[in-house]
Amino acid sequence: MKQWMMVVMMGLLAAGAQAKCPGASKTVFACQTTKGKQVEVCDAGKTIGYSFGKPGAMPELALNVPRSQASTSQWQGVGRYMSYAVDIPNGKTVYSVFWGVDRLSEEHDIEAGVNVLINGKQAATVMCRPDTVQQELEGIDLKPSE
Repeated sequence: MKQWMMVVMMGLLAAGAQAKCPGASKTVFACQTTKGKQVEVCDAGKTIGYSFGKPGAMPELALNVPRSQASTSQWQGVGRYMSYAVDIPNGKTVYSVFWGVDRLSEEHDIEAGVNVLINGKQAATVMCRPDTVQQELEGIDLKPSE
C-alpha cells in the first residue's frame, strides 16, 4: 500500500476520536496543528462551520456561514498532486482549509492546514500534523471557489 494511503488511513483513525461536530452535522475536516491547536470544519446541511482553538477548550474562533457563502476547490483528476479545499468567508477574511498529496511519490506526506487570506492576500498558513488529519473534502457539495 502506498505510504500516503497508509498515512491517510492512520489519520482517519487518529482524528476520529477528536472530531466533535455538534448534533447531526458531519465532520468534513479535522486536525491538530503543528502548534497543538484543533481545526475543524462541519457540514450541518444549511451551514458550514469552522472552528479553531485548543483541544478541549472553547474555540478561539468559531464560525457558521450559510452553505451558499462557502466554496470549494476540487482536484480535476489531472496531474500528480491531488488537492481539495473548502473556503469559509468571515468578512474580509477567508479561511481556506486544504488537503493535498503527491499521489506518485511515497517520499512526501500529505499536506493539510488552513490558509488565512485577508482582502485576498495570504496572511498566514497554519499546518496540520499529517498523522492527525481527518478529511472528507472530496466531492463536497459547494459552489466552486473563484
